[in-house]
Amino acid sequence: MSYILYYSPGAASMAVHWMLLELGVEFETRLVDLDAGEQRTEEYLRLNPMGRVPTLVVDGVPRTESAALLMLLAERHPNAGLAPPPGSPERPEWFEMMIYLANTLLPAMRAWFYAATDGEPEGAAAVKSFARRQIEASMARLDSLIGDGRPYLLGDRLTTADLLAVMLMRWTRNMPRPATSWSNLAGYIQRLRSMPTFLELNAREGLTEWQNA
Repeated sequence: MSYILYYSPGAASMAVHWMLLELGVEFETRLVDLDAGEQRTEEYLRLNPMGRVPTLVVDGVPRTESAALLMLLAERHPNAGLAPPPGSPERPEWFEMMIYLANTLLPAMRAWFYAATDGEPEGAAAVKSFARRQIEASMARLDSLIGDGRPYLLGDRLTTADLLAVMLMRWTRNMPRPATSWSNLAGYIQRLRSMPTFLELNAREGLTEWQNA
């Protein structure tokens, strides 16, 4: 198995980068400088016509979409236990959580950050207001979910859902109400930020914000 990850620090590639580290597999990385517009070069668009990160080249074939890549890696490395096995009682909940994060929370985050560029600038304030309500409702839902004392979103085991969720929670750090302002999420975030692979991820991507003191 061979992997090449095209990434940008702290972007949507972060969860995939984290999972590769968690799996302990060999992989290469290629930095995509979004500020310099490298995601729009002809070379990169041949890999990812959407011009976004991440792109993961899997055995020579470029694949995209962060949530899909996490699920693909979980399928390719079942012994890592980052997804409930097929046929298990937990499997449906894993599917639901991954799709919820990808279809509800991630688009709301994009709407918050890119309201003025993805749409009409004059409507950006209304888009951001709606996106904020969606994001905060999602955080409240996740906070309630782990309110029963479970260490991870789906119970006693780390899964791809946690990697994706924590990446999205990191994006809230400069929002009016960051994820850490929810009491249950604060402890959850603190615990996952102490993971050796999370620390290594931040070191590799040169990130210094949003870490445990």
